[in-house]
Amino acid sequence: MLPNPSSMLSVFPVLFASRRLSVVFLLCCGLAVSWAQAGTIKGRVTDEAGKGLAFATVYLQGSTVGSTTNEQGDYQFAVEPGKHTVVFQYVGYKSQTKTLVVPEEEQTFTLNVQLLPDVYNLNEVRVSLSGKDPAYGIMQQVIAKREYHLKEVQAYTAQVYVKGLQRLIDVPKRVLGIIKVPAGLKPGILYLSESVAEMSFMQPNKYRERMISSKVSGNSRAFSFNQASEFNVNFYQNLVKAQGVNERGFVSPLANNAMFFYKYELVGSSQNNGHLIHRIKVIPKRKSDPVVSGYLYIVDGDWRLQSLNLYVTKDQQIEFVDTLRITQQFTPAPGNVWVLQSQKFTFDVKGYGFKGNGYFMAVYSKYRIKPASFVKQEPAPVSAAPAQTLTPPAAASAPVPKLTRKERKAQKSAAPTQGVPDAEFFKKKEVLLIEKEANTRDSAYWAQIRPVPLTQEEVVDYHKKDSLQVIKDSKPYKDSLDRKNNKFSGTSLLLSGYSYRNSFERTSFSIEPITRIWQYNTVEGLVANLRIDYSKQFEDRRRYTISPTLRYGFSNEKPQAKLSATYYYDLIKRRAVGAEGGRFVSQFNPSEPITPFVNTVYTLLWEENYAKLYQKSFLRLWHNRELFNGLSATFQAEYAQRDMLFNTTDYVARDHASKTFSPNNPHNAEVGSTVFPRHQALVASVSFAFRPGTKYISHPDRKINLGSSWPTFTLNYRKGIAGVLGSDVDYDFVSVGVSDNLHLGLLGTSNYSASVGTFWRKKEMYFMDFRHFSGNRTILSGDFSGFQLLDYYRYSTQKTYFEGHYSHHFNGFILNKIPLLRKLKLQEVGSVNYLHTDAAGHYLEVGVGLEHLFKVFRVDFVTGFQEREKVSSGIRIGYGF
Repeated sequence: MLPNPSSMLSVFPVLFASRRLSVVFLLCCGLAVSWAQAGTIKGRVTDEAGKGLAFATVYLQGSTVGSTTNEQGDYQFAVEPGKHTVVFQYVGYKSQTKTLVVPEEEQTFTLNVQLLPDVYNLNEVRVSLSGKDPAYGIMQQVIAKREYHLKEVQAYTAQVYVKGLQRLIDVPKRVLGIIKVPAGLKPGILYLSESVAEMSFMQPNKYRERMISSKVSGNSRAFSFNQASEFNVNFYQNLVKAQGVNERGFVSPLANNAMFFYKYELVGSSQNNGHLIHRIKVIPKRKSDPVVSGYLYIVDGDWRLQSLNLYVTKDQQIEFVDTLRITQQFTPAPGNVWVLQSQKFTFDVKGYGFKGNGYFMAVYSKYRIKPASFVKQEPAPVSAAPAQTLTPPAAASAPVPKLTRKERKAQKSAAPTQGVPDAEFFKKKEVLLIEKEANTRDSAYWAQIRPVPLTQEEVVDYHKKDSLQVIKDSKPYKDSLDRKNNKFSGTSLLLSGYSYRNSFERTSFSIEPITRIWQYNTVEGLVANLRIDYSKQFEDRRRYTISPTLRYGFSNEKPQAKLSATYYYDLIKRRAVGAEGGRFVSQFNPSEPITPFVNTVYTLLWEENYAKLYQKSFLRLWHNRELFNGLSATFQAEYAQRDMLFNTTDYVARDHASKTFSPNNPHNAEVGSTVFPRHQALVASVSFAFRPGTKYISHPDRKINLGSSWPTFTLNYRKGIAGVLGSDVDYDFVSVGVSDNLHLGLLGTSNYSASVGTFWRKKEMYFMDFRHFSGNRTILSGDFSGFQLLDYYRYSTQKTYFEGHYSHHFNGFILNKIPLLRKLKLQEVGSVNYLHTDAAGHYLEVGVGLEHLFKVFRVDFVTGFQEREKVSSGIRIGYGF
């Protein structure tokens, strides 16, 4: 469906503030601390010039307790009584340690540290590998142990603190020169949020998370969009996913096939905190590939990541983001494994006249770890000598070591697995639970639990927005803002309609754009179709909508009207009820394959009256709900008196001598004439959609379903009930279907759907009761997932049918390799559509196309075949992001 132009307004702000920020695969991970404490360590970490080091890591040696500095280099975190060694480190800088003793009584310690750039000496490592840079020998060792390090932690639980900030720097007056930007959207901090959560993980990729506390600047009722598990970035994986930034993701410089995509350069090696660290420069072989650039810091002997500093730019075909930088810091943990202690994402954004930047920072703390069974429980080896001679590994991957029974028993007793959930815990598909009290924590709570101090900018933003919240929630303020946003605009009425909102009462009403108010068809002539939507939302998110529609055809002189209402009354069990009734026109295919605007244009300019209409006086009732997780059902019943309509006008703006309008009754290959007498019909239906393993998020007031590795299965049953209320129809119809999206890594994304259905007990039925298909005879395509050339009603059937649709988005896999085309960021797509009925035989459409033209358009060339004979071809244009 062609998107409403007004929705474009939300594209850029959503990049900053929505749960699925489309500019980044950023919504990240975090740190948390416990209430039990006896002291606080705070201070500032600076560089050699005395400037604060942003996002430096500070932690207690031998543990995962610690913090990360803020943008000004300040840090703080709670510690328990005892003697501690505090480690200060920053990517590319020499680590420092300080020792202190924390007494039983509560006390604050100030430790300020200045870190100096690490000096990497090429003489530290001597490698000979056919004249290649020594980095290749190191990276071969790292790649050989990639899978080992990916799987060395079987399960863990950690507390998580996350902070995200997004700023607007420039704001246009209008988006695309058309859509007015709301008055309240100004340069400054757009979104500032903190959260504390407990996150659990189990191999291979299972997460559960519980958000304990949440704070959003300026909105005490909102919950943070932070979800540590959703965008966990792990460079030990071959392909790093980056939804919303790059559809294909990025090839990790540690991937099995990384040598095909990267060059490596050893900058030098240095002793750091008891380990010999190699600094490796990562250089893409081809800038247009889905790759990263930057530096890796590798622990000698273990051949694992100690830290990394990587970035991507527009050269990697990313959208909206100019530059995205990722830094990660790892640390040894009990159990002879290393864990991610902190990570940071910073980004610059540009699009639709907006400019901005921001960051998401995360620090992991309080790990409880269960190492994998093949990890030996002994101290990790530390390089004793500064010089090493490396030889390339003989195999492409490191073998998984086998432990003796004695070693496994020792591991079981030594590993800190207490509190780590077992497999039973992960059977529940709830990936995030937000506690009801999460957003009720006061400033004293945050002052005590916050491990990363706020910057002055953040302090001012919290104070300003939180102080203004009472004012912004007041009726006078909301009324003043509504007066600005509710101003009438002729441009908006033409493109998107007009909306009026009362923010204080949480009510709104809207009317459709002129292109839907004024229509033309051969049955009614010029049509005035006025629909008004009124909605009301309650504080607990329940809402209802009421939509009256008045319609008048100036040629057939028939006034018509209908009223529809929907009530969403349970957002946790996803339940809603609705009703609609009146006398109105309807297309024979209730899915309305051609929009009134497109039909108007083709009728007036090309003398093609594709829309086929009939009249019905009806009452329809429906109810849907989720029966249990992943299974939803819709129940519907309709009683209608249905009447035939005929053409009443032949007016055209552009006359074609060789054309005449077709009759309003569609031609059908199975039954020929589709003319029907006035009759009554009582039809009931039930539809089920089931996606096994559906993951979900539990908010205090609603449930949000996410994806699953399973496809969606559907079952539909429809019955025409004879004899009740004079109903004349008597038939049964059933169909089953399956659909899914397949992510194929660098090769792109596939979408498919298939369904099969049949009728039985066809004692009495009419053409609108047939199974209709998503045909299209115009150059515009509102839905590329359906047929693009098929006649709207020729092959509608009352018998058995099968249809299937498949499309593959290559996401630039081919065109990015062509120098002149890669700058256009075009992406290739292919599609196949198939239909089989008794009348159609074997009907096949094959299409190839380009999407992302001017960022938003898609153009396909499609050819249709019937029984292996070419029957049609054409170009289709629509939206393809």
